[in-house]
Amino acid sequence: MATILFFIALLHCFTVTVFAKLAHRFEKGSAGEAFFHLLSEVEIVFGFWAFVFLVMWFFIDGAEAVIKHQESLNMTEPLFIFCIMILASTRPIVTLARGAILSLTGFIGRLISVNPRLIQFYCLMLFGPLLGSVITEPAAITLVALLLYRMIDPQISEKFLYGILALLFVNISVGGGLTHFAAPPILIVAGTWGWGLKDVFINLGEPVLLAVTVNTTLFTYFFRKRIVSELNLIEADQYPMPIWVTLSHILFLVLLVMTAHHPQVFMGLFLIFIGLTTVTKNYQDGLKFKEGLLVAFFLAGLIVFGPFQRWWLEPIITSMSEKALYFAATALTGITDNAALTYLGSQVPTLTEASKWALVSGAISGGGLSILANAPNPAGFSILSSRFPNGALNALKLLLAALPLTIVVVISFLLIGNF
Repeated sequence: MATILFFIALLHCFTVTVFAKLAHRFEKGSAGEAFFHLLSEVEIVFGFWAFVFLVMWFFIDGAEAVIKHQESLNMTEPLFIFCIMILASTRPIVTLARGAILSLTGFIGRLISVNPRLIQFYCLMLFGPLLGSVITEPAAITLVALLLYRMIDPQISEKFLYGILALLFVNISVGGGLTHFAAPPILIVAGTWGWGLKDVFINLGEPVLLAVTVNTTLFTYFFRKRIVSELNLIEADQYPMPIWVTLSHILFLVLLVMTAHHPQVFMGLFLIFIGLTTVTKNYQDGLKFKEGLLVAFFLAGLIVFGPFQRWWLEPIITSMSEKALYFAATALTGITDNAALTYLGSQVPTLTEASKWALVSGAISGGGLSILANAPNPAGFSILSSRFPNGALNALKLLLAALPLTIVVVISFLLIGNF
């Protein structure tokens, strides 16, 4: 039953535009319009079908079985993403990131004579995702998406828009692969497999840096005319930000990252941070609680379904060579969250060391193929969704835009990957 509903949820993810069109058939403000509009939100899908699954299970086996299952699940990652998304999207952090991009752009602009829009876009899409290896992927995609939102003109062509989203998703998924605590598919297995910072950087560092650099360079080159004509410059913040406010936000960001495995600790820190934003409200925009909750709900739904997919994923994982496993993991990531995929792999005690690296490499390689391939993706899309027609995502168009970029990643890992 869980597997059937899981694949219904997958199908739902690829057909959200249908629900968006259905919503328009009802009177504005009616229950029907609200219901179908809700179902057109990608972030809602897995949480919605997980709820349906738990209700059906309740009527079959009773409350005790459902409660026992829920208590056995580790919801640390959804809670962490909820907190880090809100903190990373505050005005002091975004102002700092924008200032860094503008400073870097100005420095490069003095060295070479290139249109500043090209430099800003290139720096943002190259260094932003790599920053995800330090401040975590959810925080990085939030920062980059917020700055992209300022650059993207509402009249931007749809093809170019999907290309930008695909580059964001692919680079974020790969860019977090330099450390053991930033990317969800690595974070979720690092403890089980005893991986530290040195292990991850040595085994994944070179292909990660190569893939992100090549993808950003090629995309900027081939779309240079559109970047110049259809993107806006990121402007400097007109309102000065006191340094103590920025430093306090950086401190909380660092503390949240350091305590990412301890929900009781980082939730306590987050509540204190909410108090800080109240004290500093003159330097804040509205906190993005809705976006954080939607993404956490999405990931929590995947976690509810995850343990019930082991029966069909485990035989696939254990029967393949390292390279075959890499290709399979890259492809499977497109239809199932890559953290769930590596988590299931960590439950297989017979995996060789090479197979472990192949599985993780494949999981981060395919993280841009769909909205559900990488846990931070819904966070990025939720920020940029208003730039898309009807606020809905066409899964096929995203897949087609992400394929060439993913091929570059695959070639990078095949050339210098450690499996």
